[in-house]
This record gives sequence, structure tokens and C-alpha cells, in this order.
Amino acid sequence: MATQLKASLGTLHLWGIAVGLVISGEYFGWSYGWGSAGTLGFLVTALLVATMYTCFIFSFTELTTAIPHAGGPFAYSRRAFGPKGGLIAGLATLIEFVFAPPAIALAIGAYLNVQFPGLDPKHAAVGAYFIFMTLNILGVSIAATFELVVTVLAVAELLVFMGVVAPGFSFSNFALNGWSGASEFSTASIAGIFAAIPFAIWFFLAIEGAAMAAEEAKDPKRTIPRAYISGILTLVFLALGVMIMAGGVGDWRQLAGINDPLPQAMKTVVGDNSTWLHMLVWIGLFGLVASFHGIILGYSRQFFALARAGYLPKGLAKLNRFHTPHRAIIAGGVIGIGAIYSDSLINLQGMTLTAAMITMAVFGAIVMYIMSMLSLFKLRQSEPLLERSFMAPGYPYVPAVALGLALVCLAAMVWFNFTIALVFVGFMAVGFVYFQFTSHHRAAAAEDVLLTGQAV
Repeated sequence: MATQLKASLGTLHLWGIAVGLVISGEYFGWSYGWGSAGTLGFLVTALLVATMYTCFIFSFTELTTAIPHAGGPFAYSRRAFGPKGGLIAGLATLIEFVFAPPAIALAIGAYLNVQFPGLDPKHAAVGAYFIFMTLNILGVSIAATFELVVTVLAVAELLVFMGVVAPGFSFSNFALNGWSGASEFSTASIAGIFAAIPFAIWFFLAIEGAAMAAEEAKDPKRTIPRAYISGILTLVFLALGVMIMAGGVGDWRQLAGINDPLPQAMKTVVGDNSTWLHMLVWIGLFGLVASFHGIILGYSRQFFALARAGYLPKGLAKLNRFHTPHRAIIAGGVIGIGAIYSDSLINLQGMTLTAAMITMAVFGAIVMYIMSMLSLFKLRQSEPLLERSFMAPGYPYVPAVALGLALVCLAAMVWFNFTIALVFVGFMAVGFVYFQFTSHHRAAAAEDVLLTGQAV
């Protein structure tokens, strides 16, 4: 059985994957943060989170280039802390990448519903799963090229959005009652700032997924740093620009808690029947599609890497004739479709299903970020001779900032989302129980020197 992925991706492909994985976060999800923090409070949250992500990516790139493995964070933690360390990072990453797609799929359904009011958003979401799972199954080169094209279109569309609404922008609109619904900063504003953390993280969630394409990258030691650094700079600019412009064109409170804030913001400026509005809805879909399609690629590689190493059933590591992990792609799709149709059955903390899944994905992401930064520090000590073609700048201070802010985010997440935190811990516990009873799978797995470092 083939267990090696094919290296065929260049810098542009990887930039497209890195930005594409994330860019749906600029189209929806973040406006839920206005509900607790207000516009000014959420701006503070977003700047803190942007700082964390910038420091994280500059540090994470060192790991990705030194250990170019499809498991990404799982591989780094496995190498640094052994099998149980790999388990924690691997399960956390899997939770992030499995729960993000259904939230994005529902947003795709919401965008399509604007154009076709009779279309059930859930049916549209499931249709998106079938289309993009198929595309991912047909080969990574096809998938990555498609990802690059839709990402470029999505970036262009966000720039167009900012340009079209600019004449209607007023900072007074943006700042009105901007501190958690109040006009003045107070202690209540601080709680709102921290409560909004999951939705600021959504701006950047999953950029690290490009690491899971590292085995499929040509010359990863050069292409990955270029892709990551240009990617995070692109995303910080777009996130802040879109949020500020959308909040300043009308009553921002009308945009909090909906899945299509950009079309609704544009309506305020150009009206309901503008060509610009219809273009935004249609091309805006490219942003959602880019992330949805890219995260399918990401979760499938995580399933694949964990299965190949004996952490999940080995059948998930099987490759088809296109050298793609088709069973892993389908497995994540089954979970996502199940989540979509659970909307009426599950209510967590009174949140919409989209907000709850975003929060669950963020829990996975934060735990993974913490494990990755700890792995960076550990490997610097335990493997000083490991070849590092890219070194984290400002070490140890830059990765320490990323680690410190991630710990603050995790504490705030638990405080404000205790029920979802318990569900997250439950998922991790199920994974740990499976791990305890399947040691024979890991013993039978083929040796992987990127995980163990023994032959390096």
C-alpha cells in the first residue's frame, strides 16, 4: 500500500493554500465578536490576536521547514514529546480542521440563500461537501491550482468590497457604542474583549494547515517560509481592513450575529439591487470555497498522518491512484455533514450552530498552537543539530510572545465557553482511550524518521 504523498506544490500553490485556508474568516464569523466586544473592543481583540498569529507563524515556519511532514503539528509534538505529545497535538488539530468546514459550509449556504431564497442553506452546505471532497480526491495538483485561483479571486473581491463601501464609511459610525455597546471604555469592556477572542482567532484560523501540505511541497525549506510570511501579512491587512470598513458604513449592530455581514454592509451603501452587491455575493463565495476546499485538504492529511503512524485505523492512510487519501477525505466529510444536520438537536451555551462550531474549532487550534510553541522550545534544547533552514527571528522572545498570548486566549476561552470546553475535553478523552487500547497499531506502523529523529 502506497503511503507517500507526491511532491508537486510550489510557492504560489502554498501561498494559495495558506491564505485560502483562512480567507473565509474575512467574509463571515468575525462579526459575532461585535456582539460581546463592540467594534472598538473587538478591534483591540483583533490586534492582540493578529500579534499572536504573526509571532506564531514566524516561529511555526521553523518547525515546518525542519520537519516537513503531512502531520504538521502532530509530527512536531511527536518528535519533541513522544507518542502522547503527538496525540494531544494531533487530536487538537483534527478537532480544529473537522469542525471548521461545517461552519464554512453553512456560510456558503447562507450566501447562496441571498441569491436563491428558496434554497435550503443546509442542503447547499451538503452539496458543497460532495463537490469539494470529489475535487480533493482527484489529485493534489488539481486541488491546489483550484485553491490558488479562488484565493486570488477572493482577495481581489475583498479589496473591491473595501473600495465600494469606502464612500459610505464614517469613523463615527464605527465607534458609536463601540465598547461592548457603550460609548465609554469600562471594566465591562474588558470582559467583552476577552469573550470575543474566538471570533478574532477565526480571522486567521487554519493558516497553519499549509504545514500539512509540506510533504507535497517542492523544495519545502525555501517555498514554505515564503508562503507563510507573505500569507500572514496578506491576512492581517485584509482582516483589519474588512472589519473596519464594514463597521463604519451603518449600524454595526445589524451585522453582529449573521453569516453574511459583507453583503449586508454593502447594501447600506449601494442598495438591494446593485450590480456590486450581486458581484460580492457571487465572488464572495470564492472566499468561502477557498477555505472550505483548503481545509478539506488539511483535515484529510491530518487523518492520513495519524493513521499512517498508528494513531487512527490504518485504512484512513490508504491512497488512491491519484495519490490522495480518499478515505480520510470521506471520513471528515461524514462528520461535517452530521454536524450540519444536528443544528436542531444540539444547543451549546445558547449559540447558533455556526458560532458553536467556530468556538470548538478554536479550542482545537489554541491547544495545537501551545503544543507547537512548546515543541519549538523543546527541540531547540533536545536537537540543537537539527537542520533548520529557517530560524524563528527574535528567538526566544517572538515564540514566547506567541505562547504567552495563546495561553491567555485559552484561559479566556475556557472562562467564557465552559460548556464547549467540556465537550472539547470529552473529544480528547475519547481519543486518549482509543490510544490506550491500540498500541499494537503504532508498533506495526512503518518507521518514520521525521517523527522519531533516530536516523537524522
